[in-house]
Amino acid sequence: MFAEKPPGVTQPSSYAALRNIKTLILKSQEHDVFGDGTVVIKAAPGHTPGHQILYLKLTKTGGVVLSGDLYHYPEERRLDRLPTFEFNQEQTRATRVAIEAFLKQTGAQLWIQHDFTANARLKKAPDYYE
Repeated sequence: MFAEKPPGVTQPSSYAALRNIKTLILKSQEHDVFGDGTVVIKAAPGHTPGHQILYLKLTKTGGVVLSGDLYHYPEERRLDRLPTFEFNQEQTRATRVAIEAFLKQTGAQLWIQHDFTANARLKKAPDYYE
């Protein structure tokens, strides 16, 4: 993130203020943010070396997984396709298998952030999910 020569299309100026902020280096595959299973950061390597997804266990809505860039479009999931620009396609495939198993185990919804159609149907502020 703060490499001397930023990779690809990275725009360091958009996150420069983070350089000196207090950080927590996650050393496991999961980090339970509050210790109660309601907000869990899960490792999801492949798209980028440190890629992560977020699991939320909401009281009324139930489980939701925010996919980040694990999937860009629902067609990738349905057709088992990977973008050509993945950092490591084998890792992405392994991560997808693990997350699909997690979704099945928990019954969580998968929200794909780049899915324009599904995203348009989601509540937006001031509305919210409980």
